[in-house]
Amino acid sequence: MTNSPETASKQRSNRVVVGTCLAFVGGMVGMAYAAVPLYDMFCRVTGYNGTTQRVEQASDVILDEKVKVTFDANTSGGLPWEFKPVQRDIDIRIGETVQVMYKAKNLSSKPTTGQATFNVTPMQAGAYFNKVQCFCFTETTLQPGEEMEMPVVFFVDPDIVKAVETKDIKTLTLSYTFYPREPSKPVAQVKTEENKL
Repeated sequence: MTNSPETASKQRSNRVVVGTCLAFVGGMVGMAYAAVPLYDMFCRVTGYNGTTQRVEQASDVILDEKVKVTFDANTSGGLPWEFKPVQRDIDIRIGETVQVMYKAKNLSSKPTTGQATFNVTPMQAGAYFNKVQCFCFTETTLQPGEEMEMPVVFFVDPDIVKAVETKDIKTLTLSYTFYPREPSKPVAQVKTEENKL
């Protein structure tokens, strides 16, 4: 039995609709996977949501104007650490590169690993807060009872005084939260385990 031209046309239309729906679903799944890295990249570029900037070198411009930077430290549930800044706040000149220290101590009887997330408030100032060095760039493993001092080297970009939304800001807060994390395996160890499979 042969299909009439109307039936063939309907089947073709149905295939186009099914193909379009499958492409749409595939695109949505792809966007879901890409959303987190794209949002992270957007925040780093724009400073949105208080995300700080990572830079390779210190500022070469230092203003006479000062800003107060306060420090906050938190740990999420599941990470048995004591975590705090060595000093609660400092007054720095805008553009001046400074180093501050945080302390972490593992309160448990086994090695634990954590990684810190961070932000700056007020959030519009995040784009002007530049980190040269930070413990938050990598994961940290502490042995049972181990205590560690961790440096943060940063400066506040002198352009902060030029932007309308940030020129009157006199106090910034740098906040960290440590989350538990499975320690990463060295590349050689991962390759060895793959070869065993």
